Amino acid sequence: MSKKSNNLAKCTKKLLKDYFKLVHDPYQVTDIYNTVIVQVEKPMLEVVMKKTKNNKSKAAQILGINRNTLHKKLRQHNLD
Repeated sequence: MSKKSNNLAKCTKKLLKDYFKLVHDPYQVTDIYNTVIVQVEKPMLEVVMKKTKNNKSKAAQILGINRNTLHKKLRQHNLD
C-alpha cells in the first residue's frame, strides 16, 4: 500500500471511529457499508471531475472505472 493510500485509510478509520462514538447504540447502525460508499462517492467524483476539468476520460482513468460507469455515477449524483 502506498503512503498516500495509507493516509486515506488512516483518515477513514478515524472518521468511522468518531462516527461510532456519536452513536448511542452501535448495534442499531445498519447498512454501514452502503452508507459509507454513498457518503464518499459523491465528494470523490466532485474532486476528481474538478481536478480533470470535467474531462470524463481522464476522470475515469484516475478512478479506475470505465467512462460509461462514470457517466452513470455522475447522473446518479446529479453531477452531469
